[in-house]
Amino acid sequence: MADSMMSKAATMEIPISSNGDSRNLAEDDSLEQAAKIQWSLREKDLQQVMVSGPNLNETSIVSGGYGGTTEGIIPTSSIKGPAIRLNIDFLGNRHIPNEGQGSNMHHASSNSSMTAEEATRGIAVEKFDIMKKWGLNTYKCTKQMISERFGRGSRTVDLELEAQIEVLRETKRKYENVLRLARALTNHFYSMVQTQHALGDTFADLSLKSPELRDEFGYNAETQKLLCKNGETLLGAINYFVSSINTLVNKTMEDTLMTIKMYENARLEFDAHRADLEELNMGPRDAVTMARIEAAQQQYQIHKEKYERLRSDVTIKLKFLEENKVKVMHKQLLLFHNAISAYFAGNQQQLEQTLKEFNIKLKPPGADKPSWLEEQ
Repeated sequence: MADSMMSKAATMEIPISSNGDSRNLAEDDSLEQAAKIQWSLREKDLQQVMVSGPNLNETSIVSGGYGGTTEGIIPTSSIKGPAIRLNIDFLGNRHIPNEGQGSNMHHASSNSSMTAEEATRGIAVEKFDIMKKWGLNTYKCTKQMISERFGRGSRTVDLELEAQIEVLRETKRKYENVLRLARALTNHFYSMVQTQHALGDTFADLSLKSPELRDEFGYNAETQKLLCKNGETLLGAINYFVSSINTLVNKTMEDTLMTIKMYENARLEFDAHRADLEELNMGPRDAVTMARIEAAQQQYQIHKEKYERLRSDVTIKLKFLEENKVKVMHKQLLLFHNAISAYFAGNQQQLEQTLKEFNIKLKPPGADKPSWLEEQ
């Protein structure tokens, strides 16, 4: 009975007039009712087949349309791969979703995850190799340093260069002492100049308030102001001297000492790899040992070239440092002597001439203070 009703509903025709309207509203209502009955019957048939059907391999799905009845049998045994979900719309048409879309997304996500994992693994392996090389090199250098300290290992020594390095370190210690004393002199002399300035102001004020001692206070005020002015000029010369010594000690000499430190580290690495190569050469000569000897020979050659290059750099820097030191100290010592002599001799013109010869420009009072615009 259900099949007869489905076939009747499927074969009903809808007469349409020339203007596209239905001829009879009653026919439309009957058509809609027949379609609803068809949908409910098909839904029940599908549920019965899915739940209690004897054999899914012979399941048939009847589909129909308004053009006539059609019946198609889909054998489930012929379907391979992942399960297919069959959707039936209101008119009984079958819709099979695109099964390649989900698989493509799965493959893309799996490929991206594999690529990220491989990249992470590569970075980890690279870092591990770097740490391994660093650890091995540190072990060899530490072993060499301990051997040298206890007198068991040999070290490469350049006697002439070592003597020059020791002279430089001793010179730097002495120049640091000169710099410390010059800064102390500057601080003390600055305090004295400030005291003279305050004393001159006090004398000038008392000369106005003490008519009976106006001349005496006036003389002393003028003297203190003159001494204060000459003291500020001398302070300019001493500050220039301190600045130049500071540049020589903490920049020029320090740069050379940094190169010397790199040279000493290169020497230690060179001796460590040299000792490692000598130890391997004294052992057995099997295949594994020969491979290690070849690798040690390459490392020995690399560190030897590095050691020789840095030794040449240290030699050149020591030579230029000595020339620069003589030139700078000759100028600064002459400045210091002339400025001190002119100040304590009371020769103001000679003191000012000394500053002109060395192109020293005094800062005006209050130049160190920031302007009101910079404070904002």
